[in-house]
Amino acid sequence: MSGMARWIIAIDGPAAAGKGTLARRLATFLDVPYLDTGRLYRAVGRRVLDRGESPSDAAAAETVARDLQAGDLERSDLRGPEADAAAAAVASVPGVRAALLAFQRDFGADRGAVLDGRDIGTVVFPEADLKLFVVASPEARARRRWLELRANGMAADLADVERDIRARDAQDAARAIAPLRPADDAVTIDTTALDRDAAFAAVLAVARERFGLA
Repeated sequence: MSGMARWIIAIDGPAAAGKGTLARRLATFLDVPYLDTGRLYRAVGRRVLDRGESPSDAAAAETVARDLQAGDLERSDLRGPEADAAAAAVASVPGVRAALLAFQRDFGADRGAVLDGRDIGTVVFPEADLKLFVVASPEARARRRWLELRANGMAADLADVERDIRARDAQDAARAIAPLRPADDAVTIDTTALDRDAAFAAVLAVARERFGLA
């Protein structure tokens, strides 16, 4: 696909639905850049914590967001309950979202991009060439996140993870700025009963049809 694609593809959905894995695979298939926009908010939240401040402190979060560096996205501590909670808190700050909006829109301007997050198709790229909304049941998503944490050597209780997942869903859906919701023209992919290959096959089928790919 090299040199052919300049499409913007927005992949949104709640935590642990599989959108990141699908976005990375689709970007590789299309040979376009990939951006996990959730890492932007995780990096902001983590840096606020590093400063000994609260992620709910709007002024502190905005200051960090304006100064965010590409290297901040490569940190190894951007996963886990603490990072999840910090990301959710800073994502609710309008100034943080405004500071990161230009970064997201500039990404892949020359070659197109696949971006995953929670408001890509509704706010960041409302005119995206393809919008997907990836979902799964809270129980399935909690188990995936729990297994991920265990694989990374982090102790976690499955019930606690599911409670955190449900709380994050409620917070994302209720926030006044860019709430989590599918774009009106998004294609919904439910991965609850799908393994990674089956989920990617479903996404690829939609992309092939939309872009006329062989």
